[in-house]
Amino acid sequence: MAPTRDSSVSFEETGTRKDEMHRTIEQWIDELVDDVSEAQASTEFQEWLDVQSRFHDYSHRNTLLIKLQCPEATKVAGYNTWRYQFYRHVQEGEQAIWIWAPIITKQCPECENSPSYHEDSECAYDETPSEEWSKGLVGFRPTAVFDISQTEGEPLPELETEATGDAEALVPALTDAADDLDVTVRIVDAAEWEHGDAKGVCTQQSVHDCTPVVKAKARLNQADLAVTLIHEYAHALLHFDVDDEAERSKREVKAEAVAYIVGRYFGLDTSGSAFYLAAWQDDDPGMIQDRLGRISSTAQEIIDVVDN
Repeated sequence: MAPTRDSSVSFEETGTRKDEMHRTIEQWIDELVDDVSEAQASTEFQEWLDVQSRFHDYSHRNTLLIKLQCPEATKVAGYNTWRYQFYRHVQEGEQAIWIWAPIITKQCPECENSPSYHEDSECAYDETPSEEWSKGLVGFRPTAVFDISQTEGEPLPELETEATGDAEALVPALTDAADDLDVTVRIVDAAEWEHGDAKGVCTQQSVHDCTPVVKAKARLNQADLAVTLIHEYAHALLHFDVDDEAERSKREVKAEAVAYIVGRYFGLDTSGSAFYLAAWQDDDPGMIQDRLGRISSTAQEIIDVVDN
């Protein structure tokens, strides 16, 4: 039995159902575009962006070092950064996470050493004095950072992206629909989740079996779990066989737009999607409109399978 959907939506008339669904979905995408524009302009979103800009992207070497020393780490920063930029204090007794920090200083245009090392080297460059040399990377030094879980103090701004509503019947209906969508689905207990902060992932069965496998992290909020399942189903249906990193943000926009539409069809509040889209895509919200055809057809496919 399919879950109860929003009572304000009805596509019962067989002869006009397809046209009515197209019109309704187009209207919802228009509203989603407006919501994304509002989210991008909101004070809450700007505060969140400001915080994110103060966390550095780390090289794969440092990411590996962080994971080896503190596998649960999500946001790391130095002692003084936590204290003076985020008004948080490293708790007493916490063990530092050691990474490589770049050393940026003036360097010889010829041997690329710092002035002190240049003097001790065999480099004969003397065309310009060291005071006029440009700054550059001359090496790395060990430096200590700490994960947010090792600190206490002012909370960091968070974006509200969770869906809400009654999805007790929708989650099992979605898992039952997996076979008809040619997808394998697994809801994984939080204690066994191996994909960090991600709520869900879409992978393949194995190297030799390319069947899409959707995994979602179990949680109490069934509405949010349902939207995660829809989002990952959309990945499987829209672009599972596309391997282009440059298209990642665009794929996320399409998948989240599908989740917004399907979730809304089944009576969930998916307005948090606006913040999600504003946070993870750099293109103008009009790109959602440009992909209306794929978004609406994929949304309809999932709705039809779950409804039936």
